[in-house]
Amino acid sequence: MSNQNQNSHLTAIERTSLSYPARILLNQKKIKGKVLDFGCGIGKDVELLKIKGFDIDGYDPFYFPAFPTQKYDTILCFYVLNVLLPEEQAEVLMNVSNLLKPNGKAYFAVRRDIQYEGFRIHKVHKKETYQCLIKLAYLSIYKNDNCEIYEYEHYTTLNKGNADLSPFLVGEETRELIVETATVYSFYDKFPVSKGHALIVPKRLVSNYFNLTLKEQTACWIVANKVKTILQEKYNPDGFNIGININADAGQTIWHCHIHIIPRYKGDVENPRGGIRGVIPSKKEY
Repeated sequence: MSNQNQNSHLTAIERTSLSYPARILLNQKKIKGKVLDFGCGIGKDVELLKIKGFDIDGYDPFYFPAFPTQKYDTILCFYVLNVLLPEEQAEVLMNVSNLLKPNGKAYFAVRRDIQYEGFRIHKVHKKETYQCLIKLAYLSIYKNDNCEIYEYEHYTTLNKGNADLSPFLVGEETRELIVETATVYSFYDKFPVSKGHALIVPKRLVSNYFNLTLKEQTACWIVANKVKTILQEKYNPDGFNIGININADAGQTIWHCHIHIIPRYKGDVENPRGGIRGVIPSKKEY
């Protein structure tokens, strides 16, 4: 949690029965395989779904802080986004997308009955807490006056073969997604320069990075920071090159803007000096 939103855990409701979204998904037979309740609060849904025979783990940064280390078939994320600031929401979307198996599904439940957005003094705890309305660009599978449930699948799974969306999605092969936000996704390069070579791609089909909106550019770098953290943990590289090819004369061959994150390893070239200056080989050393 960011320092300015330290009390988001105080919004967790103590219950004795399954949450409303859990009951809806249970009735629709949507909860399958290995399950994670992301932002589970005090863990009542985890406890009650375990009793019903589900193979389920719970994660909550305050109550169950051991971060998951495996991938899941189904991820539940109930009423979490409503109490988070926008940058915290992006972190949750990225984490859920990263923890989901390629053919898995995640379910985000959001409140629809919030009257006042922003910081307020919590009625019970008498401390400042934050709340906001949330609208996601995912499939809405349930909605009433109080609650809406969205079904999320990996962008690369959902849109495999859709050339109208991106040249990166052409073909039958599913790109292995690393993380995703509302407007940006990331996956491993098909022809990697090094182990862990990743691409960051805005969902809007724009060829020139400088034609993205400032908001889209910012979202790209939020994802880049997250991907760097994941690559560091997974491959432990000794450095990174990060770059964008803009237009044919700068080497661009795929006409959908993308940022390369290339992990570097000690000894992978004879002399790494100059790094990205090597795009013009004679100018690399100085």
